[in-house]
Amino acid sequence: MPIDTTMTTPVDTTSVKNATGLYTGSAGVRDPKKSLDSETFLTLLVAQLKYQDPSSPMDTNEMMAQTTQLASMEQLTRLNTTMGESFALQMRDTASSLIGKQVTYTGDDGKTVSGIASSVSYKYSVPLVTVGGKEITLDAVASVRPAGAAADPADPADPDDSSDSAAA
Repeated sequence: MPIDTTMTTPVDTTSVKNATGLYTGSAGVRDPKKSLDSETFLTLLVAQLKYQDPSSPMDTNEMMAQTTQLASMEQLTRLNTTMGESFALQMRDTASSLIGKQVTYTGDDGKTVSGIASSVSYKYSVPLVTVGGKEITLDAVASVRPAGAAADPADPADPDDSSDSAAA
């Protein structure tokens, strides 16, 4: 019986493996890892066990030491992530507490600028504080005072200065 070629079904090449066992489509493409993780460690450990010399097997103490190092690395990675998240939350909290207060920062021209913080944006890793219609990064804030507080005579950022962008 002849084969009917008029009713062919297209083949999805994104799920077909080539001769080397790798996916040929874009769905199988994976970015290379840039750091070592537990998956990499376990892959190396299995390869080490698989190719070890049978007459001189791996020392159990050495294997336990490597396993302990893996556990320590995973805990340090989790701690680092937690600390980063905590710092980000602290910056957000600090930035939001500036709303309605008088802040001072150094402007693009190098002059000290004071104004009332009117809003905060979290669109970047460092919050942006809006002072006198201009967004500045939280780490650019040099000083903070309650709104309407008298300026410290020793402070070069006088709110009554002519560079005050938020007065009136």
